[in-house]
Amino acid sequence: MAAATEFERFLVEFPDYRTTRALDDLRASEYEHLDAGGHTYLDYTGACLYGASQVREHAAWMGSGLYGNPHSASPASSAATAAVEDTRRHVLRWFNGTRDYVCVFTQNASAALKLVGESYPFTPGGRLLLTADNHNSVNGVRQYALAKGATVEYAGLTFPELRLDRDDVLARLAGTGAPQRSGAPRLFAFPAQSNFSGVKHPLEFVAEAHRFGWDVLLDAAAFAPTNRLDLEAVQPDFVSISFYKMFGYPTGVGCLLARRDALARLQRPWFAGGTVNFATVQARAHLLSPGEAGFEDGTLNFLAIPAVAIGLRHLERAGLERIATRVHCLTGWLLQELLALKHANGRSLVRIYGPATTTMRGGVVTMNFYDPDGHLLDYRRIEELAGARRISLRTGCFCNPGTGETAEHITEEDILAALDQSHDMSLPRFLQFITHRGGKSAGAIRVSVGIASNFDDVQRFVEFAASMRDQTRLSIGETSFDIASCRIIRDGS
Repeated sequence: MAAATEFERFLVEFPDYRTTRALDDLRASEYEHLDAGGHTYLDYTGACLYGASQVREHAAWMGSGLYGNPHSASPASSAATAAVEDTRRHVLRWFNGTRDYVCVFTQNASAALKLVGESYPFTPGGRLLLTADNHNSVNGVRQYALAKGATVEYAGLTFPELRLDRDDVLARLAGTGAPQRSGAPRLFAFPAQSNFSGVKHPLEFVAEAHRFGWDVLLDAAAFAPTNRLDLEAVQPDFVSISFYKMFGYPTGVGCLLARRDALARLQRPWFAGGTVNFATVQARAHLLSPGEAGFEDGTLNFLAIPAVAIGLRHLERAGLERIATRVHCLTGWLLQELLALKHANGRSLVRIYGPATTTMRGGVVTMNFYDPDGHLLDYRRIEELAGARRISLRTGCFCNPGTGETAEHITEEDILAALDQSHDMSLPRFLQFITHRGGKSAGAIRVSVGIASNFDDVQRFVEFAASMRDQTRLSIGETSFDIASCRIIRDGS
């Protein structure tokens, strides 16, 4: 009865949820293992779940023909080539990029970003502008820029909402350059949606950057699963996409969407099988294949790529706008209910990172729990306790250190002090150091909703969070697992 009462209250506050009822039928038919296994899945930003029909349709396709390595004209090769090219066209139609864009299939979104980083014509005098809110796969592009003598800068975030600081971004884009494409190449990279805070950053920055002569690399991995990206309207030069984040299956396939003119400016540092029209040992020369073929190294995953078209059709049947509406409603409820949780002494139990409302915000809610005295509860232990209730969520820094550092006011001085104590720093060690140094956190708890999420999922997490009321680090126990140590390398040193 209590749960029904909560659902009724939810519907009063978020009446648009009723319009998404078709997703409940989809969950029952495509994702029945969730309820059958008692699972509460809240890690859609980590990986979307795949529907049962996607796997069945892909298996049926594989069993219906003969498919071989596409680098040939044999019947088996031609069949594989046709399936890959059909999928390529499907991807470009989905993103409304058939006129000006090419689709380069990659292993994942990180590989797409690496393609741009290694091939972009950075030079001394050139610039790479990143944002404090970037996934590490975007941050890693700076290594290529530094190696070629370009300047690397970061635009900051506002606090506490963790939105891109518009004035800072525009000032850095304007710089001393004239508003036209001239001089050394300049690349601006930012996420359409933060994988840490869920903030949706203004896509208008693409046009602003172009006005000042910058190329734009848009990370759409967290954005595309629940939002429509119209390439004709936004027109970024490069876009990284992860398909398993959009519809779960297949894994191991992503793509780089690139404007044809922008792709032509890239300079590949090597060649491989499938990327060249001609190569010779005696003359030590090669001719790179034109268009996307020059960037698709070796043999494509020709059996998995056709499953991308199946996934896009699955997403189309579900309705991207319908998914977005449901995600909006569930996220609004999560924010509202979590922020209302208090200890007996009136102190807040939960701290939310980023906006407290759903304005320009996706289905990601990142937080930490605090005891009645305001001391941080170990997020790793929270993950263990949630797992015991079959709640799948994610903890850590989510490969996005800049947003976490901004949220917790972690400074360069803090980081250097930690490195002075240990040259073999790991995230758990840094968490311990930064907590003792100033009560800060180096990680957090992230829950995210998507295509198969429903009210029961988010309400179970709210009830789990409420069970932490008046708990202390001692009463919830210590974490029983650790994260493998990793070596820190100072960039540019």
